[in-house]
Amino acid sequence: MAFSPQFLLPRQPAPQSRTILCQSKLSPWLTPLAYKIGEKVLLPNFFKTIRITGQENIPTSGPVVYAPTHRSRWDPLLIGLVGHQSTGRYLRFMVTADECLGLQGWAIKQLGGFPVNVRRPAIATLRHGMQLLKNQETLVIFPEGNIFREEQVQRLKPGLARLALQAEQSTPNLGVKVLPISLAYDSLHPSFGSSTEIRIGQPLTVSNYLHTGSAKRQATLLTADLKQSLEALSRCEQPLALAA
Repeated sequence: MAFSPQFLLPRQPAPQSRTILCQSKLSPWLTPLAYKIGEKVLLPNFFKTIRITGQENIPTSGPVVYAPTHRSRWDPLLIGLVGHQSTGRYLRFMVTADECLGLQGWAIKQLGGFPVNVRRPAIATLRHGMQLLKNQETLVIFPEGNIFREEQVQRLKPGLARLALQAEQSTPNLGVKVLPISLAYDSLHPSFGSSTEIRIGQPLTVSNYLHTGSAKRQATLLTADLKQSLEALSRCEQPLALAA
C-alpha cells in the first residue's frame, strides 16, 4: 500500500534493523490537521464525485480491521475519509517497510502508520497490530498486498486473518470485526476530475471462526469469506449515494 506521493520516498533497500522496531502514534496536532485538509480540501477538489454505500455497516466502536481492495495510491486517504466521517475515529495503517523511510516515513508514523516487511514479516509487527486491536482501535490492512489496477479481486494474503484471529483468541470477548471494503475508480490511473466509488459490506465477526478447526483452517475460512464479500461488493451495480 502507498500512503503518500511516491516522490517523497527514496527507493533504497530497507535496513534489516527496521523489522525489529515497530511503533506508531497519532500526533495530537498533525493528525487532526491532515484529516481536515484531506476531507475538506484535497479529496473533494481532486475528485469530481465520491460515492459511498454501506456506511451504516461500519462499526462505531470496538476493534475493527478495515480490509479494502487496493486500486490506487488514493485508497488510504479515501479509507481515512470514510472511517473518520462515519465514526470520528482516526485510523491506524499497516504499510510496507520501504514506505517508512525519510520524510514520508516520519509523516506516516505520525499519522498512525507502522511498517511491515512483506518479504519477511516480523513478530514485532504482529504484536503491534494485535495490541492496537486490544486497545479497541481501527486498523487498516490491504489484504491483496499491492496495488492492482484490475477490478477483479486478487488472491488475499493470510496475514490479516491470522492477526485478527490471534488478537481475538488472546483476549476473551474482544469482539474483533473485519470490514470488507471495495474501492473503484473510473480510470486505471485516477487524475484530476476522476470519480470514485466506495462500497462497504457487512463486517465479519472473528470469534465465529475460533472453533472451526486448526489455526490454519480458521485463517483459511476467514480469508475465503472475506474474499467472497469483496467479490460481491465489486460486482454490485446498485445506485450509490453521493457522499456528503
